[in-house]
Amino acid sequence: MGLSTHVLDTMHGCPAAGMAVALYTTQGESSALVKRFTLNEDGRSPDGPLYDSASLKKGTYRLVFDVAGYFKSKGVALPEPSFLNQVALDFGVAHPEQHYHVPLLVSPWSYSTYRGS
Repeated sequence: MGLSTHVLDTMHGCPAAGMAVALYTTQGESSALVKRFTLNEDGRSPDGPLYDSASLKKGTYRLVFDVAGYFKSKGVALPEPSFLNQVALDFGVAHPEQHYHVPLLVSPWSYSTYRGS
Protein backbone atom coordinates (compact mmCIF):
# COMPACT_ATOMS: atom_id res chain seq x y z
CA MET A 1 0.00 0.00 0.00
CA GLY A 2 2.97 2.40 0.38
CA LEU A 3 2.72 5.75 2.19
CA SER A 4 -0.43 7.74 2.89
CA THR A 5 -1.59 10.60 5.11
CA HIS A 6 -4.90 11.91 6.45
CA VAL A 7 -5.61 15.12 8.39
CA LEU A 8 -8.52 15.70 10.74
CA ASP A 9 -9.43 19.17 12.02
CA THR A 10 -10.26 18.58 15.68
CA MET A 11 -11.48 22.15 16.19
CA HIS A 12 -14.31 21.76 13.69
CA GLY A 13 -14.66 17.97 13.85
CA CYS A 14 -14.08 17.36 10.14
CA PRO A 15 -11.42 16.44 7.58
CA ALA A 16 -8.94 19.27 6.87
CA ALA A 17 -10.04 19.79 3.26
CA GLY A 18 -7.93 22.43 1.53
CA MET A 19 -4.84 22.14 3.74
CA ALA A 20 -1.55 22.45 1.84
CA VAL A 21 0.99 19.66 2.44
CA ALA A 22 4.54 19.02 1.22
CA LEU A 23 6.39 15.70 1.21
CA TYR A 24 10.19 15.54 1.39
CA THR A 25 12.82 12.84 1.49
CA THR A 26 15.48 13.60 4.09
CA GLN A 27 19.05 12.61 4.73
CA GLY A 28 20.71 14.13 7.76
CA GLU A 29 20.14 17.88 7.64
CA SER A 30 19.27 17.97 3.93
CA SER A 31 15.86 17.46 2.38
CA ALA A 32 14.48 17.18 -1.15
CA LEU A 33 10.93 18.10 -2.11
CA VAL A 34 9.03 15.16 -3.58
CA LYS A 35 5.63 16.80 -4.08
CA ARG A 36 3.18 19.44 -2.88
CA PHE A 37 -0.55 18.83 -2.77
CA THR A 38 -3.79 20.11 -1.27
CA LEU A 39 -5.94 17.77 0.78
CA ASN A 40 -9.27 16.75 -0.74
CA GLU A 41 -12.72 16.82 0.94
CA ASP A 42 -11.80 13.70 2.92
CA GLY A 43 -8.57 15.26 4.24
CA ARG A 44 -6.40 13.01 2.03
CA SER A 45 -4.11 13.40 -0.96
CA PRO A 46 -6.25 13.75 -4.08
CA ASP A 47 -3.90 11.41 -5.98
CA GLY A 48 -4.17 8.56 -3.48
CA PRO A 49 -1.05 7.15 -1.79
CA LEU A 50 1.99 9.44 -1.69
CA TYR A 51 4.09 6.43 -2.65
CA ASP A 52 2.79 3.09 -3.85
CA SER A 53 4.26 -0.17 -2.54
CA ALA A 54 6.76 -0.46 -5.38
CA SER A 55 8.04 3.13 -5.02
CA LEU A 56 8.37 3.46 -1.24
CA LYS A 57 12.00 3.05 -0.16
CA LYS A 58 13.66 2.50 3.20
CA GLY A 59 14.74 5.88 4.55
CA THR A 60 13.61 9.06 6.24
CA TYR A 61 10.85 11.41 5.18
CA ARG A 62 9.17 14.66 6.24
CA LEU A 63 5.56 15.76 5.83
CA VAL A 64 4.97 19.51 6.31
CA PHE A 65 1.39 20.64 6.95
CA ASP A 66 0.34 24.32 6.60
CA VAL A 67 -1.74 24.42 9.76
CA ALA A 68 -1.93 28.21 10.20
CA GLY A 69 -2.83 28.77 6.54
CA TYR A 70 -5.59 26.19 6.78
CA PHE A 71 -7.19 27.64 9.94
CA LYS A 72 -6.91 31.22 8.63
CA SER A 73 -8.71 30.09 5.45
CA LYS A 74 -11.51 28.77 7.70
CA GLY A 75 -11.90 32.21 9.31
CA VAL A 76 -10.27 31.29 12.62
CA ALA A 77 -8.77 34.37 14.30
CA LEU A 78 -5.20 33.40 15.11
CA PRO A 79 -2.70 35.49 17.06
CA GLU A 80 0.34 36.86 15.22
CA PRO A 81 2.50 34.92 15.22
CA SER A 82 0.25 31.88 15.38
CA PHE A 83 1.03 29.18 17.94
CA LEU A 84 1.29 26.52 15.21
CA ASN A 85 2.36 27.55 11.74
CA GLN A 86 3.87 24.71 9.74
CA VAL A 87 3.81 21.31 11.42
CA ALA A 88 6.69 19.14 10.22
CA LEU A 89 6.61 15.41 10.94
CA ASP A 90 9.89 13.58 10.44
CA PHE A 91 9.57 9.81 10.30
CA GLY A 92 11.42 6.75 9.14
CA VAL A 93 10.41 3.86 6.91
CA ALA A 94 12.24 0.72 8.02
CA HIS A 95 10.04 -1.81 6.21
CA PRO A 96 8.92 -0.41 2.83
CA GLU A 97 6.94 -3.57 2.07
CA GLN A 98 4.53 -2.53 4.87
CA HIS A 99 1.94 0.23 4.74
CA TYR A 100 2.93 3.49 6.43
CA HIS A 101 -0.04 5.75 7.19
CA VAL A 102 0.79 9.09 8.86
CA PRO A 103 -2.36 10.76 10.19
CA LEU A 104 -2.43 14.20 11.77
CA LEU A 105 -5.08 15.34 14.25
CA VAL A 106 -4.80 19.12 14.55
CA SER A 107 -6.28 22.29 16.01
CA PRO A 108 -4.73 25.78 16.13
CA TRP A 109 -3.26 24.87 19.54
CA SER A 110 -2.26 21.21 19.38
CA TYR A 111 -1.54 18.22 17.21
CA SER A 112 -1.01 14.52 17.49
CA THR A 113 0.17 11.82 15.14
CA TYR A 114 0.84 8.09 15.11
CA ARG A 115 1.61 5.32 12.68
CA GLY A 116 -1.81 4.28 11.43
CA SER A 117 -2.89 1.28 9.43
